[in-house]
Amino acid sequence: MAIDHLNPPTGQMADNVVGFARALRAAGLPVGPGSVIDAMNALQVIDIGKRGDVYTTLESIFVKRHEHALIFAQAFDLFFRAADEWKHMLDSVPLPDHAKKKPPPAARRVQEAMAQPAMREEMPQTQEQELRLSVSDQEILQKKDFAQMSAAEIAQVIRAIAKMNLPQAELVTRRHRPDPRGLRLDMRRTLRRSLRTSGEIIDIRKLGRIEKPAPIVALLDISGSMSEYTRLFLHFLHAITDHRKRVSVFLFGTRLTNVTRALRAKDPDEALASCSQTVEDWAGGTRIATSLHSFNKLWARRVLGQGALVLLISDGLEREADDKLAFEMDRLHRSCRRLIWLNPLLRYSGFEAKAQGIKMMLPHVDEFRPVHNLSSIEGLVEALSAPPPPHHRSLIRSVA
Repeated sequence: MAIDHLNPPTGQMADNVVGFARALRAAGLPVGPGSVIDAMNALQVIDIGKRGDVYTTLESIFVKRHEHALIFAQAFDLFFRAADEWKHMLDSVPLPDHAKKKPPPAARRVQEAMAQPAMREEMPQTQEQELRLSVSDQEILQKKDFAQMSAAEIAQVIRAIAKMNLPQAELVTRRHRPDPRGLRLDMRRTLRRSLRTSGEIIDIRKLGRIEKPAPIVALLDISGSMSEYTRLFLHFLHAITDHRKRVSVFLFGTRLTNVTRALRAKDPDEALASCSQTVEDWAGGTRIATSLHSFNKLWARRVLGQGALVLLISDGLEREADDKLAFEMDRLHRSCRRLIWLNPLLRYSGFEAKAQGIKMMLPHVDEFRPVHNLSSIEGLVEALSAPPPPHHRSLIRSVA
């Protein structure tokens, strides 16, 4: 669809702008009705025969955050196809540099959004499309194994993960702050307030404990048998990282890699692409004991302070299962407040801990959970949000 179609009549202009805004929303940009109205008004006061002017005008209205600029650039290129009569203008009115670059992996969902029938036919908006899933379809998606999902189903799972109520369990610290419902008397502020009443203590001030989210440390197995589950769980960790500051993520196969900084990118696709570029042993072998040793030696004291929760995502199929694995698991268990092992093998109803590596790891975890479908991730969210049970170090809970 060429931009020169934006010329009068006004109805054609409005249809194109609304369709483009709909495509941006499907790609994840927050575009509301007000922005659409502003875009139509702005296009009426510029020369819409110049592609660069149209691009800059729409970008200034629809792009509110820096990380959305590259996605907007690809959506603009796909939605508005340049007409032949524009070719002689492109040299005199060049596009911005970031509009000419090859789109990053983060812009892949733009192509998926443009491929939807609603985008091609300019049908109703995205919210109506999402309602097309029946209740039975949603139930099937909840229970379906990640490894058996199609690309479209995986995209639905990723959107569902982004909408989850993320864990916000708070840790009570030793520090205090003013709190009218606190249990501790704030003597300094109480005496200071009494100076206003000639020494009469009328207004009693109190202090309460400061609460803050517990740190979360995730150790993810990226071996060949775990790659599908790890990729989707990284979306969950990205959503947590976006809402909490104290989240540390490590990937391990034959070696340990810290991807915490890479996962902090605002765009989830860009964050996962950065993680993939950082890791050299994705979908390779597994050396759990060696990786845990590296973590305990180099990172444990840095990230496991202040009552951290550790999520270990692995199937436990260690190549070299020996006493070293049990020692490193015990050391990790003693260093954190709570160790939760997430194993996709629990998706099998007849699962038994027969592998030597699983036998050595299991006694040193507080909870043993599955991580093979959307329902299991929702169960993990509830577990992380709830306070730990009493004597939780002696509790190993298996959730089918």
